[in-house]
Amino acid sequence: MSDYGSVPKVPHAPPAPPSPEGDEEFRFPCDQCGADMRYEPGTGRLVCDHCGNVAELESGQEQASEVIRELDYEDALRSALPAAEMEEVRSSHCPNCGAVIEFAEAEHATECPFCATPVVTDTGTTRHIKPKGLLPFVLTEPEARQAMGKWLGKLWFAPNGLQDYARKGRKMRGIYVPYWTYDADTQSSYTGMRGTHYYVTRTVMRDGKPTRVRERRTRWSPRSGRVSRWFDDILVLASRTLPKSYTDGLEPWDLTTLEPYRPDFLAGFQAEGYQVQLEEGFSEARQIMDRQILRDVRFDIGGDEQRVTSVKTHVSDVTFKHVLLPVWTAAYKFKGKSYRFVVNAQSGKVQGERPWSWIKITIAVVLGLIVAGGLGYAYSVYGG
Repeated sequence: MSDYGSVPKVPHAPPAPPSPEGDEEFRFPCDQCGADMRYEPGTGRLVCDHCGNVAELESGQEQASEVIRELDYEDALRSALPAAEMEEVRSSHCPNCGAVIEFAEAEHATECPFCATPVVTDTGTTRHIKPKGLLPFVLTEPEARQAMGKWLGKLWFAPNGLQDYARKGRKMRGIYVPYWTYDADTQSSYTGMRGTHYYVTRTVMRDGKPTRVRERRTRWSPRSGRVSRWFDDILVLASRTLPKSYTDGLEPWDLTTLEPYRPDFLAGFQAEGYQVQLEEGFSEARQIMDRQILRDVRFDIGGDEQRVTSVKTHVSDVTFKHVLLPVWTAAYKFKGKSYRFVVNAQSGKVQGERPWSWIKITIAVVLGLIVAGGLGYAYSVYGG
């Protein structure tokens, strides 16, 4: 039951009539005043900022008919996916950071949420694989701003003015960032060596005296075998806009709360189109799989040490899906330089470009030298 009384549920907002190109434009007009409604993070409802009207959404996970189904990887490589899994989108590259920003049907210009650069749409469309699922926004914009402020406050050598500027600056932008997930069955055969430690005692001469010492040695024996593992939802970033260190730092994501993709979750937010193609994303997924398989092989060899000579892996039943994950972003200019920050809109983890205050660093160095000099003087007077 909603805290706001009885409100209508919106299982699926009705789309506008198809455009001449066959695409659908999704709008969510308020049934009281006609203004566009937006998804309110963490509440499962649409809200109208103009008149305050609210409409609850039914969770896709509560609807038996809505299941996030994986797509066949080989079919995608052969361009044999069903037509229903593809869509035409209007998008444009940010001229500054390269982000691929998708535009609604009525939009022609916007601001890049990653670097605050104006972006104007071009006249063309791009055909790509539809998203199958998404994680709805949980953190509100004020909560994301608070998390960013706490993170900035922990940076010892950040300029004092940057945190104040960030708190007083423009609102953060909510954007859905594209990812691929991959499932696969793997069967791996390996060869290697198992090392078992043992100890011997022998006598050596030290300072002219015989001394017994205990030495560790390793006995090696050949090993071979097979390991198997089913990989589920290997997550790979499908964007090149942000440094990978940022996006890796936002993990982990709780993918068990994925919702089937529905455009009402995007109301009031932007979405970035994928730049990393499906096959390239799978190459990264294979690296993640191979690292886990190597750990499995070492465990299977056992012993105290392992040497892995070869691993041959057969991969089958590869499936994938395109998903969107929620991020709050901010781009601030401080003393002529731009700084970018991103907040995981599910967990509140923060990543960003670390600013440095050379005044603080200089003061810290001077204080360090003073302390070191004082300790040296005290030692020479009292410890010598």
